[in-house]
Amino acid sequence: MFGWYRDLSRHERRAFLVCYGGWTLDALDAQMYALVIPALLASWHISRYEAGSVAGASLAASAVGGWLAGTLADRWGRVRILQITVGWFAVFSLLSAGAQNFQHLFFYRTVQGLGFGGEWTAGTVLLAELVPAYVRGRALGTLQSGWAIGWGGAVLCSTAVFAVLPQHLAWRALFAMGFLPALLLLYIQRSLGGSSFPVSRGSSGSRPRPASMMEIFSPQTLRTTLLAALLGLGAHGGYYALTVWLPTWMLNVRHLSVINMSAYLGVIILFFGLGCLGAASLLDRLGRRRTIVLFSAGCALMIAVYLLAPIGSAAMFCLGAPLGFFSAGIPACMGTLFSELFPAGMRGSGVGFCYNFGRFASAGLPVLVGELAGRIRLSLAIGSVAVSAYLLVALSVLALPETRRRVLPL
Repeated sequence: MFGWYRDLSRHERRAFLVCYGGWTLDALDAQMYALVIPALLASWHISRYEAGSVAGASLAASAVGGWLAGTLADRWGRVRILQITVGWFAVFSLLSAGAQNFQHLFFYRTVQGLGFGGEWTAGTVLLAELVPAYVRGRALGTLQSGWAIGWGGAVLCSTAVFAVLPQHLAWRALFAMGFLPALLLLYIQRSLGGSSFPVSRGSSGSRPRPASMMEIFSPQTLRTTLLAALLGLGAHGGYYALTVWLPTWMLNVRHLSVINMSAYLGVIILFFGLGCLGAASLLDRLGRRRTIVLFSAGCALMIAVYLLAPIGSAAMFCLGAPLGFFSAGIPACMGTLFSELFPAGMRGSGVGFCYNFGRFASAGLPVLVGELAGRIRLSLAIGSVAVSAYLLVALSVLALPETRRRVLPL
């Protein structure tokens, strides 16, 4: 399964480890918020709508940060922007831990989103341009599995911290852990900052004329940009509609304890990581389009069964495995597909916009779920929004070209 990694050069392996570490630590902090929502509801007596609005604002900011970082990466180089975004993300995560009221937290988490969106864009394009075309799907799909490691780490940390601290202090301690990505800056500077590494572009170090931010909307690329952006909307919308509210659903609807909730989430997270690896393997075998359609259909089906079917606790525990597996497939595919859709001069901008437009447009979906939950059952609110989003994914990717084994001009 990991034979492709041995085929990489020393520089390519270093780049993979840096990008993998950055994405893992991003996930650790991002998933912390979903896990502390119940504590925030109790500590500050905010509404579900307000709790959802923080997640939505952070996603919207990450979209802006991702597009901006992609464009700057086309001009200033992938590694330099990777360093800036990692540091930005870490600092504002630490500031979130000291928030004195809801308004402060809203501001810090929103501004932090700029770095969160930018880190993924710069790292993904860097890795896509470095690794050989025949392993690109496996490399970038495996990269996405770092999200499961970070997510699992967040659940473990949350369980431990809430066990020893009162909830009004526990959520602060968890946000403070978001400063860990700052340590990655030292490794980035040491391993990628040397003159022997192609810090700007691909292995040749060439620099074609960078495009403006708006050139991805030129007649030659407009259709591709719009379709990829809709795919990003569906992928992010379905994922965040589910995961932002899933811990709250488990606690308040299924009445699980914090310990039991961690076990149920643990199954989903474990198979999320396996789903990323499965999708990574299929990308280079079945192709980009077939793999994404397969996982979007499976995810829509499993969400409907998991949330809406009259199943018992044992069945719910077991069904967490296919739910986690299928929910991983689309995120594992997007970096590969989007990188192969755009030429070198606008690749960073194109990948940044399409991936992060999905974040921006989907920012309202956690808010929508919170609003709908005031009128209908939370299960139905989450399920209807998430399933609709994954249907959009399938329709969008079927209208895009197959890009398997496409060589990326540098």
